[in-house]
Amino acid sequence: MGYGPAPITCSLQRALTPIIRRGTVCCAIVPQPIEAHWGAAIHEGEGSIKKIDIFSHVLPTQYLEAIRRHADEKFQPMVRRFADIRALWDIDTRVSMMAQWPDLQQVLTLSLPAPELIAGPELSPELARIANDGMAEIRDRRSDRFPAFVASLPMNNVPAALEEMDRAVTKLGARGIQLLTSVEGRPLDHPKFFPVLERITKQYGLPIWLHPFREASVPDYATETRSEYEVWVVLGWPHESSVAMARIVFSEMFERLPDLEIITHHCGATIPYLVGRVGPMWDEFGLRSGNADYVAIRARMSKSPLEYFCQFYADTAIGGSTAALRCGLDFFGASHVLFGTDCPFGPEGGMWFLRENIRALDTLDLPAGDRQDIYFRNALKLMRLE
Repeated sequence: MGYGPAPITCSLQRALTPIIRRGTVCCAIVPQPIEAHWGAAIHEGEGSIKKIDIFSHVLPTQYLEAIRRHADEKFQPMVRRFADIRALWDIDTRVSMMAQWPDLQQVLTLSLPAPELIAGPELSPELARIANDGMAEIRDRRSDRFPAFVASLPMNNVPAALEEMDRAVTKLGARGIQLLTSVEGRPLDHPKFFPVLERITKQYGLPIWLHPFREASVPDYATETRSEYEVWVVLGWPHESSVAMARIVFSEMFERLPDLEIITHHCGATIPYLVGRVGPMWDEFGLRSGNADYVAIRARMSKSPLEYFCQFYADTAIGGSTAALRCGLDFFGASHVLFGTDCPFGPEGGMWFLRENIRALDTLDLPAGDRQDIYFRNALKLMRLE
């Protein structure tokens, strides 16, 4: 296809070319009625609106004890630090944090470290089972606050990951899976991971939560041995998300799996801010480098690269920055943005991110329908709970 200019925003593109979902999927088997969990999720309260936090984190106590036993020296500092965040594993403390927002519910995702970071392929499946059983137990205990969870998988053992996906979705009622942006130095578009992406998309029709990860041991400069000044997490994690998104796009994953749905953490990382480069520069994909393989990929694409980036979803966990959130909304459009907080991480024992992410969204001048979509309707739609 030609190399014409790309649309600047995803919302504009959707207005010009509606995306039509293709194919059918088999819905997950849920062990108990969804209505019992979500209650009045689709109704506004008195002067307020229901809020579904799509990207909150938890460490079930059983999983925390397991990783304490099995983590090596590299990950023990992370385990110790997260153990000090009481709201990460003490659910009563977590519920107390949420008390000032009676209309707030949270979808549980497993906090780092993921099973494949702690153990090899022999033990990681057991750790994933412990994590998923623990999250399902929290959901069942306090479904008024935590009505859904997202499965964690042992991604360094793909056959076991597929088995655990089946168990978590069909037996425990998980509403999707969480993947890190890379696994043992391999990108998610590596052929060995395709069966995971394919099954969650084609068999279950559920989304992927994409969580960034990069270790401090990865240096920012070739002459150094580690990343200094916590650059690896503050700037490195959004970079990792952006790179993973690009790999998904240019590996033609959306062509192979047109119904693939991925929720990116931290409002689409750097992609919305860099739209002026992502669009025009990748419209010339392959020409700049003279790479014939890249030119061939671009020629096969049925859309511009920017249009594929528009197919991702983004949460609002951007630390309370109204400007950054506005940028993400302008790029993705309200139909592809979901409320998320990164709870219970952040300053003030986690209260800062919780409070400020709500404030940032409430501050924006949005149509009532868009605000409802972001706060809860998009989440219900993606998790097939409408």
